Amino acid sequence: MFQSAHNATSPTAPFRRPASQVMQLERMGCSHPTRLSFLRTMLRRLHRENWTVDRPVWDVDDTGSGHAVYRTRCGGRTYSLVAFAHDLPDDMRSDRVIATAWDATFTLFDGEPTLADIARLRDNVPIQEAGRISTRELTLARANRSVRLFHHVVDALSQGRQPDPAEIADIGYLMRTTAVYGSGKFGAADRSDIADRPELAAPFQVEMLTVWLIRAFTVDIAEHMAMVKGGNRAISLDRNLRRTLGVGNSTGLGMAPFIVRHPVLLNNWMMAREEALARVRAQAGATQSTIAGLRVALDTTIQNAACWTSRHPVQVPKLADLRTDVRLLSDTVKAWDFDQPHPWDALWRWGQDALSCEGQEALLSVMLEPHGDLVDDLADCMGADEAPSFCINGAMRVSELRAILEQHYGWALSIDFTTPENIARFWYVSEEKLEPRLGERATEDGATLEQPLCIARLAAELDDTLRDRDGDEAVAAILLAHPEHRYVIRRVQIAQNHPYAEVQDNLIAAAMLPIDLLRCKLSFFGATRFDPRSDRWVRINLFQGTPFPDEIGLEGMQ
Repeated sequence: MFQSAHNATSPTAPFRRPASQVMQLERMGCSHPTRLSFLRTMLRRLHRENWTVDRPVWDVDDTGSGHAVYRTRCGGRTYSLVAFAHDLPDDMRSDRVIATAWDATFTLFDGEPTLADIARLRDNVPIQEAGRISTRELTLARANRSVRLFHHVVDALSQGRQPDPAEIADIGYLMRTTAVYGSGKFGAADRSDIADRPELAAPFQVEMLTVWLIRAFTVDIAEHMAMVKGGNRAISLDRNLRRTLGVGNSTGLGMAPFIVRHPVLLNNWMMAREEALARVRAQAGATQSTIAGLRVALDTTIQNAACWTSRHPVQVPKLADLRTDVRLLSDTVKAWDFDQPHPWDALWRWGQDALSCEGQEALLSVMLEPHGDLVDDLADCMGADEAPSFCINGAMRVSELRAILEQHYGWALSIDFTTPENIARFWYVSEEKLEPRLGERATEDGATLEQPLCIARLAAELDDTLRDRDGDEAVAAILLAHPEHRYVIRRVQIAQNHPYAEVQDNLIAAAMLPIDLLRCKLSFFGATRFDPRSDRWVRINLFQGTPFPDEIGLEGMQ
């Protein structure tokens, strides 16, 4: 898929960052959303293909309980978000995965649901994991209110006035999702069932469509409750204020292993972004429109950095660095000589010297923003058919396998796994919720159930085995003698043609921060306002500042 990009002689190769820089956790944990993020890809398609969205069903009572249907139509297909609203007591509201009740629950239905479908879904969707859905459903989701802001908005609208913009800016969403499941979970359609549909071919498109429609529901339910409370005095939320609202999300460790378990997919995400940056840097000159676009994107980034808050000790200094960096970047861009040869490359090289890691990754995002014509096609390369990579080349010589190890896993072979700090943790799957968890090896039981997520240690163990083997020996012989290496041998062979396939860090080290993995993945979704609540879970915002369904076709869908 990226064969030309892998080619060292391609025009962009000299401008592409190496995996040794890009794939370290410290930098991955500074990732920012870009125009290649999956929600941006979806919004461009909505705009380009003139999707239509309506709400044929709104059956919600005065307590805020009931259901609604949001129907989207595109290219002869229909997708419907079925939303169930619940009158949830405050003492039952929890973002934890062990919760059993929520303010709202959802499913994205493939087609237009009948009354019988709604009845079936009413019995199953509100209880989430405890129920079962069918292959007619593409996602399963739930959300809780941001109680303070939700009540503030309802109270204000019910009295005929708009809510305080500062209150909205402080939180940024009326509800936050605590899970958006897809890809076959709990009976939903498998990814393979829908991957051949053009509108869903890019990664996580059903999830993004689900959250975008949930966003519309969060405003509709608030306006409904305002009307119940205020009657004829109640008004609708101002459109400009409405756009500043996104959908919050609470994400924990369950998401982190995904990017480790899907090396080809991770490579394609990273390669698309890095190729996009390389294309921009390779431009011989700059046009007035791209310069103007850069300045607009930078202004947006400055505003976002000003509103972005966190109390987490890791994120607080990062935010300070970001705010300092974007101000410095703004001053630099004002005086930048865009008439010099390769001005974008020069700006990037200046950023590498002058900005923190957080600022550099923000610079990447703003540099891509005005270059849609140059980079947007790369969004079509971010999916992956991982089946071909499952086959192991048993005929490969041990000498060749060892060479790949040395070239692509030298970072792993340099780690001393005999020291307690380098094996301090272990990944496992909880028995109760079947969710990934991280244990402390020295103080917790369960290491015998460790999942193979520390690729660095597996690579080092393979290297130890290969040292005493004949270089002319076939890999198949190694597999016969040491079947425990099958998993890592497959990954090493994948890395040969996928340079960004591995997170180049020790994922069981005492100093490892899982939130770095979360932020990297969520930035590809298009998340903003990363707010870690520990080293293992984070709150974010999705779709903030983007159009609502009744605004398809307006400026901002790009």
